Amino acid sequence: MHTPVVATADADARIMVLRDFDAEDWTLRFHTDRRAPKVGVIGDGSPVGVLLYDREEKVQIRCRGRGWIEEDTALADTSWKESDAFARRCYLGAPPGEPRDEPSSGLPDWIEGQRPTEEQLEPARINFAVLIVEIEEADWYYLSNSGHRRALIDRDGGRWITP
Repeated sequence: MHTPVVATADADARIMVLRDFDAEDWTLRFHTDRRAPKVGVIGDGSPVGVLLYDREEKVQIRCRGRGWIEEDTALADTSWKESDAFARRCYLGAPPGEPRDEPSSGLPDWIEGQRPTEEQLEPARINFAVLIVEIEEADWYYLSNSGHRRALIDRDGGRWITP
């Protein structure tokens, strides 16, 4: 469940890399470019849906919650520092969605295919942000030939419902 689908209030959806799940706080952490349209939609609080699927376990989890963006916080700084240099390299590129005449990574030519140094990555930090999603409810769905099973789960517990 490392690459769930994240949907925002503007009915846009995209696959994102799940960086962390905090079981105590019921939060998911993702990294994003602060110039991306979803950052403006989510801002400091907006409905967010996250769809996770584990093919081997045959489990789908639909999470509903509230998301917010952190840019210049201790969590954002720590997340930046703990990320691999190749992952941080993405934030050296052009803004997400910028029109191009031909296919492009958006990265400057000098870093294309290269592992950047910490010094080269310094200007990219301004473009980095963290998306936190606080889960309010999870819809757990188990797929089985002998009969599916489904439960709604929140912080107060859960209840079985018909699939």
